[in-house]
Amino acid sequence: MDKIRTKKGRVVNEKTLLVTVDIGKVMNMGYWRCPDKTEVKPFTFQNNFEGFNKFLSVVVKTKTAKKLKYIVVGFESTGAYAEPLMHFLRVNGVKLVQVNPLHTKKLKDLQGNSPNKTDRKDPKVIADIIELGHALTVIIPEGVPADLRRLTHARERTLQRKTALLNQLQDAVFVSFPEFLDIMKDVKTKTAHFLLKHYPMPSEILECGLEPLTIHLKKISRGKLGHKRAQSLYEAAKRSVGIREGRISLGLEIQSFLSALEQCNGFIEQVEQEISRLLKEVSYSRFLLSMKGIGSVTVAGLIGEVGDFNAFSTISELLKCAGLNLYEISSGKRQGARHISKRGRALMRKLLFYAALCTVRKGGIMHEHYQRHLQNGMKKMKALVAISRKLLGVMFALVRDHTPYLKNHEEAKYLNAA
Repeated sequence: MDKIRTKKGRVVNEKTLLVTVDIGKVMNMGYWRCPDKTEVKPFTFQNNFEGFNKFLSVVVKTKTAKKLKYIVVGFESTGAYAEPLMHFLRVNGVKLVQVNPLHTKKLKDLQGNSPNKTDRKDPKVIADIIELGHALTVIIPEGVPADLRRLTHARERTLQRKTALLNQLQDAVFVSFPEFLDIMKDVKTKTAHFLLKHYPMPSEILECGLEPLTIHLKKISRGKLGHKRAQSLYEAAKRSVGIREGRISLGLEIQSFLSALEQCNGFIEQVEQEISRLLKEVSYSRFLLSMKGIGSVTVAGLIGEVGDFNAFSTISELLKCAGLNLYEISSGKRQGARHISKRGRALMRKLLFYAALCTVRKGGIMHEHYQRHLQNGMKKMKALVAISRKLLGVMFALVRDHTPYLKNHEEAKYLNAA
C-alpha cells in the first residue's frame, strides 16, 4: 500500500533553517526561523538581482552563525512574480517548497482569531504551514520541458485571443451584413474570410457581380460551393438590412480582425511545428504518442506542466499535481459524493479532458471503459473525468515501464514471446 500512496514528509528538521518569502511585484518580504524557534522580524528586499543577492547573503550568514546544515525556502504558489527568484535560488543550490494559498488563508484566522492580512504576517503563516508538514513540491521545468511549457501556454493564450477576435468579427459582420452569417454559416472558414476580406459590404458584392462571385467561390472552396451559394449571397446583398452609416469604419475594423486572425493562425502553426520538433528530444514522448487519439500538443502540454514524469514516484502524486485527486464531505450518516479537488494545474485537466473526448469515441482506446461507466449509471461528465484520470495513470505507467501503449495484454504476450 505504501507504494501507491502520496508520500508527504516534513522538509524541516533540527538542522534546517526555514526561510519564507511573501512574493511581490516590486518588493518581497523575507523571514527566517531556526529549529530552536529563534526568528527574525520580516524584512524587505527588492525583486531584482541586487535584492536577491542581499536576501541570499542574509540567509547564508544566518545558517553559518546558527551552525545549521540545510536551507529550505518556502513561498505561496504565485504567478510570474516568483519565477525569477525561484530560478535564482535553485541555481544557488537552495531547496524550494511552496504552500497552497488556501492553507495560508485558513491558518491566518487562527493567529489571534483575526482575518488580518499584512505582508509581515504572511511569511510567518507560510513558515507555520511548512513546519506542520504541508509543504508542496515546486515544479520547475528545465531544458526541453521548460520550452514545451512556454510554447503550450503561448498557444493557449493565442487561442483565447483568436476566439475573442472571431466573436468581434461576427459582431461587426452582423451589423454590416447580417444575412452573410445565415448563408455562410461559419465565419471561421477560409471561404468566409476571403469574402469578408474582398467584399465586406453588400454593396461590394453587388459591384462584383454574380458570375465573378461564383468563380471566386468555386476556386476558394475547391468546388464545394458554386453558383447556388453565390446567388444566395447576391440576392441577400440586394435586400440586406445592414446599416448604411459608418460603413467605412466597419470595413476597416473587419479588415483589422481578419489580419489579426491570420497572424494568430500563423503563430499557432509555428508553435505546433516547434512542439513537434522538441518532442523528439524527450526520450519517453514516443511512448505517450503511441496512444491512439493523443496528439503532440497534448503530450507537450502535459510534459511542460509536469516537468518530468520520472520525477513522480506514484500516480497519486501526479493526480494531485493535476487537481484530479478525489475528495468527499461526509458526516454522520450522510455519505457525500466524490469530486475532484481542482487544486492543481488547470491546463493539465483541460488537456486530459479533451484527450478523453477523443479517446472515448467509437474505436477509441477508452471507448469500452467509457461505455462501462455509463452503463453503471455514471453521468457523462463524471465518466469523462474518470477517463481523464485513467489516461493520466496509463501515461504514468508507460513512462515508468518504458513501453508503448498496447490495447490489450494479449498483444504484449505475443510480443514478449517473439
